[in-house]
Amino acid sequence: METIQALLGPQPMLALFLTIAIGYLLGEVNIKGFSLGVGAVLFVALGMGWLAPKSVPSPMVGTLGLALFLYGVGVSYGKQFFAGLTSPAGIRANLIALVGVMSAGAVSLIFVQTMDLKLGYALGLFAGSGTSTPTLQAAIATLGNEDPAIGYSVSYPFGVAGPILFLYIAFTVLKPKIVAPAAAGLEFLDVALRNPEFYGKTVGDVMAVLPDGAQIVAVRHQSHNEPASSDSVIGENDVVLVTAPTKEALAKAAAFLGEAAPGRLIKDRKDLDYLRVFVSKPAVVGRALGDLDLPGETGSVIAHVRRGDADILPQPDLALEFGDRVGLLANRGDFAAMRKYFGDSIKGTAEFSYISIGIGMALGFLIGAIQLPLPFIGKLSVGMAGVLIMALILGKLRRTGGMNWTIPLSANLVLRNLGLTLFLAQVGMASGPKFAATVTEQGFTMLILGAVVLIALVVPILIISLFIYRMPYDEVAGIVAGACGNPAILAYSNKLAPTERPDLAYAMIFPGMTIVKILFVDIVPAFFGK
Repeated sequence: METIQALLGPQPMLALFLTIAIGYLLGEVNIKGFSLGVGAVLFVALGMGWLAPKSVPSPMVGTLGLALFLYGVGVSYGKQFFAGLTSPAGIRANLIALVGVMSAGAVSLIFVQTMDLKLGYALGLFAGSGTSTPTLQAAIATLGNEDPAIGYSVSYPFGVAGPILFLYIAFTVLKPKIVAPAAAGLEFLDVALRNPEFYGKTVGDVMAVLPDGAQIVAVRHQSHNEPASSDSVIGENDVVLVTAPTKEALAKAAAFLGEAAPGRLIKDRKDLDYLRVFVSKPAVVGRALGDLDLPGETGSVIAHVRRGDADILPQPDLALEFGDRVGLLANRGDFAAMRKYFGDSIKGTAEFSYISIGIGMALGFLIGAIQLPLPFIGKLSVGMAGVLIMALILGKLRRTGGMNWTIPLSANLVLRNLGLTLFLAQVGMASGPKFAATVTEQGFTMLILGAVVLIALVVPILIISLFIYRMPYDEVAGIVAGACGNPAILAYSNKLAPTERPDLAYAMIFPGMTIVKILFVDIVPAFFGK
């Protein structure tokens, strides 16, 4: 023991990264579908802090890590978050989540009054039940001690496993009928125009009456292929290249227009050929497809966009992101110009602007430092929530003049995960000695209290959404995941309900509820004379 302490004591970086490695190793242990994930880093860090208290890294490490995490989340979810604040469904979902969060907060404060629980422990139970590391940091900063980390570490396992258990019970009891969507992708088909109704009509007029999602991207006229534009006129026996998200929609479009003519257009590559390029050039990132001025001496058209693992139908208002793969129909002579225009660099899709991150983070810290006077409370600053607020705004804007605020998905995930890991490791190591003493004295009681706070968070959401509003189960699962915050809950929701609703609800709710939780632990201590 003394040898380990002597080795790690003067080497905080060694202890930090050893904690991270062991934490991730334990986090990958899966027991019947449940794993702690990155949360295991906190528990290993508590042990490391108890074993070698002199090895604790500087608090600046944790602050930097949390700032990276919040900024990445905000930039990713800004658009969905603000959409949720303006749509009736989004407002309702956020209000339901708010009821659950406030219920958990109220229960944690009741323990302070009725059981003489330390306020720091109670706020930690509240933060842990919602697995919200930003809330933990805010509570530590407001109280000026590590007490919240104790309550957080006790309730965190309940915050991960509890919502999963409740979602499983609700799914088993209600047996909701959830239709899984078809595999992401686009279908293509050459169709010969045989319907007299459309002879002499423009492509724009024809597409207006096609099945949802079906589009005409190219036209073959008099043995020549050309990109389809809204004012292109098509006639009898012309062949059109139709795209649709499903084979069923494609078959309906073909029957509507005429008959399938496989190979008539696609096999002739002398005028148009297919090219896929990576979007990696900052000049086109953040711009809508309708605003692009595609290069080349001959016409070209964007046939589809693939983002992550999904194909997206090109729409004029669809804004490009770093890492998008754009499918084009263009003349082979224009391929080089197209590659140069979009960048077409895999390496570039993992790069981002340190200028935009630096400006965005600086503005976020500035917002967090502003102190606002509130009646009966005093001066209040949002602290680290300022970074999240600024990132949400920039994520909504996406681009300002020549400045791109977006971050490639792969790079964003790395920043977020690294930041969260650094924060959990630093806070856990700093809290280790006190955690061991507290758990020894009143561990069983704290466990029960943590479970009760979690129940107060999840159960009201399920009751209101499932039994009062009778909302679809997959949307409810997303609301629970967003209110609780842990990605593991969202992943489990996607397993039970493999639709897009859990992801959309999570994106709309998670940022706002994170801000609410931070403000809660910032404001409450004022009423207790802290």
